Amino acid sequence: MEFFDRRQALAAGVVSAGTAAHSLNRDGKNPIQAENQFPGTKDWQLTYTKTDPKDKFRSPIVEGYCSKASVFPGETMQFYVSTREPSDCKILLYRLGYYQGHGGRYMASVGPFSSGPQPVPPVGKERLRECSWKESAKLEIPATWTSGVYLGKIVSSQTRYQSYVIFLVKDRRKADFLFQCSDNTWQAYNQWPDGYSLYTNDRPDKKPLVSGVKVSFDRPYGKYVQIMDNPLSQGSGEFLLWEFPLAFWMEQQGFDATYCSNVDIHTSPENLTRVKAFLSVGHDEYWSLEQFKHVKNAVASGLNAVFLSGNTCCFVTPFSPATGGAANRILTRAGRYGGVRPKEERLMADLHLDGPNESTLIGAQTVSPFNGSGDWIVTKASHWLFEGTGMKNGDRIPGLVGWEFHGEPAAIPGLEIVAEGPTWTASEAPSHYTATIYPGPKGNWVFNASTIFWAQGLSQPPGHMPPISHHGRPHGPDARVQKITANLFQKILKSG
Repeated sequence: MEFFDRRQALAAGVVSAGTAAHSLNRDGKNPIQAENQFPGTKDWQLTYTKTDPKDKFRSPIVEGYCSKASVFPGETMQFYVSTREPSDCKILLYRLGYYQGHGGRYMASVGPFSSGPQPVPPVGKERLRECSWKESAKLEIPATWTSGVYLGKIVSSQTRYQSYVIFLVKDRRKADFLFQCSDNTWQAYNQWPDGYSLYTNDRPDKKPLVSGVKVSFDRPYGKYVQIMDNPLSQGSGEFLLWEFPLAFWMEQQGFDATYCSNVDIHTSPENLTRVKAFLSVGHDEYWSLEQFKHVKNAVASGLNAVFLSGNTCCFVTPFSPATGGAANRILTRAGRYGGVRPKEERLMADLHLDGPNESTLIGAQTVSPFNGSGDWIVTKASHWLFEGTGMKNGDRIPGLVGWEFHGEPAAIPGLEIVAEGPTWTASEAPSHYTATIYPGPKGNWVFNASTIFWAQGLSQPPGHMPPISHHGRPHGPDARVQKITANLFQKILKSG
C-alpha cells in the first residue's frame, strides 16, 4: 500500500513539511521561483481509481472532502474521509507547480487515522446534498507553505484504490498575478453522489439551467462529468483539466503568482489591490454579484484583468452558509448576467436575479449556441500581442476554441477584436467567438482569450489529458500561444 514514511520521502527525493519554502528569496528569487527549486515528484498522481458502476461519478471505496476551499498558513484544515470498509488511511499532501517538469512536490502526510463508511446525506430542500461527516483528520498549515493548489491523495490500507481532496493555500503578500481557481464551477457541475448538480432537477420542463437548486461544498468531488473521461478528476474538481496547464507554465517561467478561490474574491476585495493582474482561468462560469462588483471596481482603479477562460461570469451565484453555520459553503443559480437572452429561454427558467452584462467587464459575453469548437483566427496581427509570433491576419491556431467561448463584443472605448471566427456544435449549428482587448483607465489592460481551452496551448503537465469536444480538439502546447501570453504578461508587468 502507498503509505509514505520519512525514509520513503527521502528516497523519492521529496521534501518534508518543515522545509523553509521561501529560503531562497534572499538570492533574489520570487516565492514561486524559490518554491520550484525544491525537488519534484510525479507521485502526486492517482494510479488506481474506480467509480461506483451504478452511479459512475463517486468512489465509495475511498473518498473525502475538505472543510474550506482555501486556507492561510497557520489556519487548520479539516479532512473528512469515508471508506467502504473499515481501514487505516493516510492523506499524502502535494503542492502542484512545475518542479523540474514533475508537476508536484510532496509536502506532508496526515495520519494514519481510522476510517469507515460515512453516511450519504438525504436529499434536502432544493435538492441539496450536504454531508455532515465526522472529522477524520486535521492539519495546521505550516507557515512555510507557499500559496498554491494542493492535492491530498487518500490512500487506504485495505485497497489499492485512491482518491483526491483539493484545497488552496493563500497568502496576503503583494504579487504580480492573482490566479483565481474556478471552484464555483467545479462545484456547480459536481454530481456527487448520484446526479446532484446545479444541472439536475426533477421539474417537468427538464430545463437544465434553473433556479431553486443548491449544491454544497461539504461533499466530495465526483469524477468530471462533461466532455471527457478523466480519472485524475476523482476528487480534484476541474483544476487538472483546465487550469493546471497555466499554473504549470507560469511556474516554469517564474512568474510571481499567488492563488485564491472564487469565494476569496467574493469576500475579500483587498485581494485585488495587492496584485497587478487578476487571472480568470478555464471554465469560470459561476460568479456572485460581489465577485463581479469587486473585479469591476478594481479594473476601474487600475487592475489588469486577464480572462484566459470561456463561458465566464455567465450565471449569478449567491453563497449561503452551511447548515452547521460555516460561511459560503452552499451555492445556488439565481440569475443570468445581462439577463436571459431570447435564444436561451428554451434552456433557462426562473432566473430572476440579473446581473450586469458580463461583456462590460470581459469585453465580450457568452453567446448562443455557447458550446462548440473552432480555430483561433488572428484578425489584428499588427497588435503588440502578436509581436514575435510571426503571425499574419487569417493565421489559425487549430482547435484552440472550445468548448465554450465569448462573442458579441461590448461597445467599450478602445476595445479591439484581435481574433474571431466561427464555431460549430456537435449538431453543426454555427456560432461565433471574439477575442478582445481593451485599455483600462490607468494604463491597465483587460484581455479576453474567448476559450476555455487557452491553457491547453501553454503546456501539457504530467497527468494532463488533452480534451476533445464537439468534434474538435486543441493540438497541445503551441509556441504562438506561449508567446502571446508572455507578451501580455510582460506588458502587465510594465504597466502601472
